[in-house]
Amino acid sequence: MAGEPLHPAPGSPAAADSPEAFLARGRAVLVSQSFSTLIGAHLHALAPGQCELHVPITPSLLQQHGFAHGGVVSYAADNALTYAGGTAMRVPVITSEFKINYVRPAVGELLIARAHAVHHGRTQAVCRCDVFAVEGGVEKLCAVAQGTIVALPPREGSTPPGAASDAGTQAVGRPD
Repeated sequence: MAGEPLHPAPGSPAAADSPEAFLARGRAVLVSQSFSTLIGAHLHALAPGQCELHVPITPSLLQQHGFAHGGVVSYAADNALTYAGGTAMRVPVITSEFKINYVRPAVGELLIARAHAVHHGRTQAVCRCDVFAVEGGVEKLCAVAQGTIVALPPREGSTPPGAASDAGTQAVGRPD
């Protein structure tokens, strides 16, 4: 799957892939990100304009008060926002900006970041993400984020945005 684009051009054979194949391509992108692998991030669900990303809360990700470090919560929101925007626009993307509000400490075993594209055009998407901490099977909202995800300009010698290429597998889901 690593050689297939995450965002196939509409009408291409890959555009009709199953949801499982789409998720597998998204997971291939995530495992290519060293930091995502380091913290154990897992792409749980992916559909055009929607993403659910999981991060296990391990002792190495805690801050001095015993809850998940804000940077880890922020990572989860940023990556989920980028996946949601990139899959909505179906082009390679990066995060242009995002804002996060922490509403309670992230305490538990798992972070779940659920993002969706609120609106998108050809060059940018506005996305929203709720981040939950799961403790004892109970989800508690710990952060809310909103971001602008923008299409990467075509690289010299590459195919134009929206065309089938390997560029999508390299950029979508990668925070700047």
